[in-house]
Amino acid sequence: MAFLSGLKIASALLAFASPSLAVGVAPGQIQNFVTFGDSYTDISYYPTADGGYSWPTYAAEYGPFNVYGFARSGATCSNNLTYRPFPPIFGYQLPSYFGEVSNGTLDLDPNETMYTIWIGTNDLGANALITGSDAPDVSLVQVRECAIDVVKVLYASGARNFIMQNIIPLELTILYSNYSFPNIYWDEQRNTTEWNVFMKELSRSGNALTELMLQALVPTMPDAHIASFDSYGLFTDIYNNPQNYLNGTAPLNVTGCINSCSYTTYNDPNPATCVTVEGTDRDSYMWYDELHPSEQTDRVIAREMTAVMKGEANQWATWLS
Repeated sequence: MAFLSGLKIASALLAFASPSLAVGVAPGQIQNFVTFGDSYTDISYYPTADGGYSWPTYAAEYGPFNVYGFARSGATCSNNLTYRPFPPIFGYQLPSYFGEVSNGTLDLDPNETMYTIWIGTNDLGANALITGSDAPDVSLVQVRECAIDVVKVLYASGARNFIMQNIIPLELTILYSNYSFPNIYWDEQRNTTEWNVFMKELSRSGNALTELMLQALVPTMPDAHIASFDSYGLFTDIYNNPQNYLNGTAPLNVTGCINSCSYTTYNDPNPATCVTVEGTDRDSYMWYDELHPSEQTDRVIAREMTAVMKGEANQWATWLS
């Protein structure tokens, strides 16, 4: 409670602080962007987790920008908090980035470079918080503090422009829906209604904590430009108003997915049965599989993130400094 009270006080003080002389980046300022995160952002292989090209590839084209991708599928913020056998931001992605900076592979002008952080899906999800982390003392507060620490470390190294993408409404994914079924991401018995309610609380609470932490961080980072990108709001709007975002040749679909792999029963020893949508019908789907957005959804994300990086007004982004 003391932690949250401190954040509330910091936020209240911010309300009376003098506004920054320059809030956000200027049009044309950003030429490069560097990404950290999980499969939602990973561009290191093809097809990516959305069945095609993920959002940074499209954003690089839309900008145009130069993209440097350090996000890796399966990642959490730190394996010391929520362990998964995949490359986390702390422990792999940041060391990889700093290694390239150190050896001269990367030489980016801080004023012209945006750093994006989108992490949390795996920290909150199966084999982590929702099912019980390997580190039982770890809480939602700590994993969201970890995301803020990414910004701190990059700022200390000279980075100055940041976009923190918050957690999507994971309760709307098929994996965490109340109609979920045994699938390749979780084939053990669970109460789907309980998972759905719990994940909604984790996602919303995690985002509220992150916003308060970002607001408290701003006064400690002179000359930084920090945007909070509302992925939760954007995905909720796609779900509620798919006609504004999806454009495939099949009926619009926000509850099914392009590549669905299910088991007949829980802990089924037989291979999963997969059904795949092909062709232009794919652009009618919000989800690629039980956990990941479709390529069409990623195009939407890319369009919105591109606008933010180009210094344009955007309903999903709030510049805090």
